[in-house]
Amino acid sequence: MHDIRIVRADPAGFDAALARRGLPPSAEAILAQDAARRAAQTTAQEAQSRRNQLSKEIGQAKRQGGDTVALEAEGTALRGRMEALDAEARAADAAQTALLEALPNLLDPAVPEGRDEADNVVLHQHGAPPELGFAPKQHFEIGEALGLMDFGAAAKLAGARFTVLRGALARLERALGQYMISLHVDEHGYSETSVPLLVNDATMYGTGQLPKFSEDLFRTTDGRWLIPTAEVPLTNLVAGEIVAENTLPLRFTALSPCFRSEAGSAGRDTRGMLRQHQFSKAEMVAITRPEDSAAEHERMTQCAERVLTELGLVWRRVLLCAGDTGFSATKTYDLEVWLPGQGAWREISSCSNCGDFQARRMNARYRPEAAQGSKGGTAFLHTLNGSGVAVGRALIAVLETHQQADGSVLIPAVLRPWMGGSERIG
Repeated sequence: MHDIRIVRADPAGFDAALARRGLPPSAEAILAQDAARRAAQTTAQEAQSRRNQLSKEIGQAKRQGGDTVALEAEGTALRGRMEALDAEARAADAAQTALLEALPNLLDPAVPEGRDEADNVVLHQHGAPPELGFAPKQHFEIGEALGLMDFGAAAKLAGARFTVLRGALARLERALGQYMISLHVDEHGYSETSVPLLVNDATMYGTGQLPKFSEDLFRTTDGRWLIPTAEVPLTNLVAGEIVAENTLPLRFTALSPCFRSEAGSAGRDTRGMLRQHQFSKAEMVAITRPEDSAAEHERMTQCAERVLTELGLVWRRVLLCAGDTGFSATKTYDLEVWLPGQGAWREISSCSNCGDFQARRMNARYRPEAAQGSKGGTAFLHTLNGSGVAVGRALIAVLETHQQADGSVLIPAVLRPWMGGSERIG
């Protein structure tokens, strides 16, 4: 959500910021509803002032034995007028909110111009695509050859875009999740959190999934939503709260299943595990003061990068361009991993600074220490989220990067404690 004061102060600048995302001007329509709301409220206040005066006049007339019929009739008419004005103000406010809540976050000045992922900027790269000395296989070819990845069984159970893992691959998936969550808790200072996988409308609204992206979600018959990422419940832990400044930053992490309908992705990545309806992810969320969020963004991204480095993967950091930056983000780094079997870079983590955009939607504030003990002095928090990382895609990357000519797969050293000490699968 956006601060209406920014739109009022510089409507042309607001529209220019939207234009960076390829969106048409919106300030005029927003300000028209804002003006209608304010006019109705002002007129209602004037009517209330007149009613207060009438009350005094009626009292005085009664004390003097005068006729109050005309005064009381005016008061009744004013009451009806005030009710109508209140309805007008609420309707204008709802219309203004509907316009604002459909608009994405304004972009950080550092975000490069561009229309789509082709215009993203590679900032740096860790390692170089390896020369394996044999024709590399894709992850599903490796998994099926090992007899440990079964898409047919998953289709029988649930349909397309699901996977059944067996034996050592099921254990490897668990090992990846355990390694990631332990690293973020023990060494990166995040607080491990177990969150609901089903949430209500307000929670989805707070992080920006609703109302615009309902088709990307799964909804239950009782009106709840399956979380697309643990970012949703983790960030909403501060919804409606006023947080003391000395508790910031708050850093939460959760290893959870994620559920996505993959609407609009028909025909994309239909083979293998790259694009699933259900997958696990180690999520990182940070809640900070505004002046700290840029540094926190760098820190969070480095936490995700460490995961990839310790897994022995080749990766690069990419700054997303204006046309590829997500709805709630003001700035996003994607981490892409090299997949030898595909011979391509694929996203494995996305780390975003959302500024105060989500905090405004969920009314999440903090009270600066200088204002402690006072009734005012609150400000909106800044929220950040990042994958640390997607477990399924990490599994894919490990299989393709560490595959051997004989069809086996070497297990990265950091995962071996969770693999019973095994060094190899197959």
